Amino acid sequence: MYNIIDLFSGCGGLSYGFELADYQTLLGLDFDEAAVKSFEHNHKGSLGVHGDITQITAEDIYGKIGGKQIDVIVGGPPCQGMSLSGPRKFHDPRNQLYLSYIRLVAEIQPKAFVIENVPGLIGLYKGAIKESILEEFANLGYTVSYQVLNAAEFGVPQARRRVFFVGIKGSDKKFQFPIQTHFFEHEWITAEQAISDLPLLEDSFGNEIEHYISKPMNEFQQYARRNSNHVLNHQATNHSEVTKKIISLVPEGGNYKDLPEEYKGTRRFNVAWTRYHSQKPAPTIDTGHRHHFHFKCNRVPTVRENARFQSFPDDFVFLGNRTQQYRQVGNAVPPLLAKVIADALKPYLS
Repeated sequence: MYNIIDLFSGCGGLSYGFELADYQTLLGLDFDEAAVKSFEHNHKGSLGVHGDITQITAEDIYGKIGGKQIDVIVGGPPCQGMSLSGPRKFHDPRNQLYLSYIRLVAEIQPKAFVIENVPGLIGLYKGAIKESILEEFANLGYTVSYQVLNAAEFGVPQARRRVFFVGIKGSDKKFQFPIQTHFFEHEWITAEQAISDLPLLEDSFGNEIEHYISKPMNEFQQYARRNSNHVLNHQATNHSEVTKKIISLVPEGGNYKDLPEEYKGTRRFNVAWTRYHSQKPAPTIDTGHRHHFHFKCNRVPTVRENARFQSFPDDFVFLGNRTQQYRQVGNAVPPLLAKVIADALKPYLS
């Protein structure tokens, strides 16, 4: 069994996927206190650390994990604030979060690392940030490959595109990314297939503990429910009557462009008033909960519905207030996508 640590862990979707592939998570580090609590609650035997990565050293980490070996470092350093201005270029202070991730890889020297980020990072500053990342890790002795993956092609009921960088230490072999493998019924999992066994909450806001309305209706639902006999984090948002009326006017798969003229201007950007399509994967889950709506009900999806779209199983519980829970789900790496990468990485670690 290989040991990992998760930097910028959030609630731990990336490391949870590695655990599904039989890795052991030793530690998760994040600046979001509520997310760290969720991480520790769901990663049994792992330590959640609430802290600033720029102030943490490898010595600190080894002290917290009892000196255990770290085989892989995973994480998703945010690219907000990224800069290539001035003569120091990539070493601009605004890149401090990425630089701290690289520093810890340099200090710990794991066998491999995995970075996840938004696809736009590749083209940022005409690709200069991407090239700087590759150069920094090459200087540390890592052979790095990167690729944009669509989570829907790997068993996740969500069309979420993210770039992954995978580095292998001391080898000229580049990591080969997995080809698409749908799992389950060998096809994309639709939004309806993902959540059709959950209460619709059309006439109530839901309770702290809810119950399934049917037996699992497909392999994805069997996966989601394998360790759970009830539903948590499944409570509806109390929308105003005006909001509910506007949502009701949006057809399945539609958005603000499908609204009558008097409502089109209420929110004018590309994802405003988007209603999911029941027969397609959900669009990318974000950290808010205002602009995407259930394919049937006139409300935003619940935290649990979004967690299903992210491929979290139902026994993964999100702590904190509702806004914090939505943020944790939206920021996470889909566990099933992480599992695919974790499985593909194993031959490079032996």
